[in-house]
Amino acid sequence: MPLLSLRGVSFSWGGTPLLEEVDLEIERGERIGLLGRNGAGKSTLMKIVAGEIAPDDGSLTAAPQVRVARLVQDVPVTAGEETVAQLVAEGYETDPDPAHHWEAEQAVTRVLSWMGIDGARPFASLSSGMKRRALLARALVHSPDILLLDEPTNHLDIESITWLEGLLKNYDGALLFVTHDRAFLQSVAQRILEVDRGHLFDWTCDYRTFLQRKQQQLDAEERQNELFDKKLAAEEVWIRQGIKARRTRNEGRVRALKALRRERSQRRERIGKVQMQASTADPSGQLVVELKGVSFAYGDREIVRGFSTLITRGEKIGIIGPNGAGKSTLLKLILGELPPTAGTVRRGTNLQIVYFDQLREQISEDQSVVENVGEGQETLSINGQQKHIYGYLQDFLFTPDRARQPARSLSGGERNRLLLARIFKRPSNLLVLDEPTNDLDAETLELLEELVADYPGTLLLVSHDRTFLNNVVGSTIYVGGGGDIREYDGGYDDFVRQRGETQTAVPATPAPARSVPSAAPPPSSDKKAKLTFKEQRELDELPGRIETLETDQAELHNRMADPGFFKQPAAEIAAATRRLEELAAELHASYERWTLLSERE
Repeated sequence: MPLLSLRGVSFSWGGTPLLEEVDLEIERGERIGLLGRNGAGKSTLMKIVAGEIAPDDGSLTAAPQVRVARLVQDVPVTAGEETVAQLVAEGYETDPDPAHHWEAEQAVTRVLSWMGIDGARPFASLSSGMKRRALLARALVHSPDILLLDEPTNHLDIESITWLEGLLKNYDGALLFVTHDRAFLQSVAQRILEVDRGHLFDWTCDYRTFLQRKQQQLDAEERQNELFDKKLAAEEVWIRQGIKARRTRNEGRVRALKALRRERSQRRERIGKVQMQASTADPSGQLVVELKGVSFAYGDREIVRGFSTLITRGEKIGIIGPNGAGKSTLLKLILGELPPTAGTVRRGTNLQIVYFDQLREQISEDQSVVENVGEGQETLSINGQQKHIYGYLQDFLFTPDRARQPARSLSGGERNRLLLARIFKRPSNLLVLDEPTNDLDAETLELLEELVADYPGTLLLVSHDRTFLNNVVGSTIYVGGGGDIREYDGGYDDFVRQRGETQTAVPATPAPARSVPSAAPPPSSDKKAKLTFKEQRELDELPGRIETLETDQAELHNRMADPGFFKQPAAEIAAATRRLEELAAELHASYERWTLLSERE
């Protein structure tokens, strides 16, 4: 018996239905990724599953005693000095009998230890990332059967995200989550659901396979619509023929035409794509920024220690590291907003900088979208082309009605698009993006990625999105905390390979959480132990093993891309999914071992 079932569920906020006759079953142990454009109805569906809102039509049936918990997208603003332990205790359904209160206290203590959080600290004093951990602890404290997560990776650094991946992959309840993080989605989700134009599509596959099958579906839908429209156009020509034809026209054909017209009027088109483009300025000088022996400290706390780097025109640089390690401080030093306590910072000529702020402090809440972006202008000049403000905003998917709404009414994804529209109208040759991917849907995220990759100026990108970093940046600066800052060639995967790090999964059983792998750089030594005979033989055999694993992985992906694959029994589909995860883990371990041995060869 499923933990929860939806049958024929429909819901709207008064306009076009967000959900139409949706069916859904959630089984224990499933890890389900929920996809859809911003505003498609993902959060609404989760609220219905959580019982927070009732559907307009249809039914929700839950197994007896099923517990559902939800982690909301936004971090709540709390007043007063509520401690983390008090916040987490709110998630435990306490028995009114005082004799059972000890159970809640034990559960709170256990989950706080497991999550690595000090329960005595005021919740308001935590960083954004630690607040997300505390809220996740509140959702987990009573061991829910169904855990609903809305953008769980927002405000988390990469190490925290990989820790969360390990926790969720071992969680024994059902998991339904929304995320913009494609690497997280591929790692965690076994099943993909998609909300598209009111309907819920169950793809029953991993994210990579979903992308292939979704493109096939869109191509087929486009061909079908073209054929339908051609037929309708031909019938419209026939009905408009001369008087003689009208006298003899077939009434059945007329009725069929009316039916075609009704069908065409009911078609819900896909919303247009975001058409982002960045307004570019004249090129800067070849030198953008040079740091020599730069140090900076807040009192006794060292943030940057003796760091030197040269940034030249056209470079695309990623900046990563744990929350609170000093990424924003380094940006401020580069941009001249903070003077170094030691060393020198030299900036080049003709720099025109635009800055994307992850906290969106540039947005005025009471002003409309038009006022925030237009700043008093009705016509904007974008790379020499004149655009009316409403036309420009439509490129970012803001209808005229939505553009007149105050910023405080926008969703997280809409607020991000607003800020992108605001900064991209300004000519620039140095683009600074601080966590630009939060809350964006996958399609908009990919378009932003393409725009940034093609940007002709210099880019500084702070991000926890590993896929985005891999696809965009050419070098990476790692801010490790305690003043330690190092540079690496390539994107995030290249950084991991060069650091020789391995990710450790965290078990989702009530036990102390394993620590995230140390961020400290591996010790260097001029003298490396020579390979033993056995290790040399292992190194020689590894390329062949890696090739075999990659071939097996590709064949399995091709099998799963075939729609007929998912007509098999559920047990066979589950076995194939498990094998795919095993292959990925074996490949990762083999690459790491090859790197380690080859460096000692």
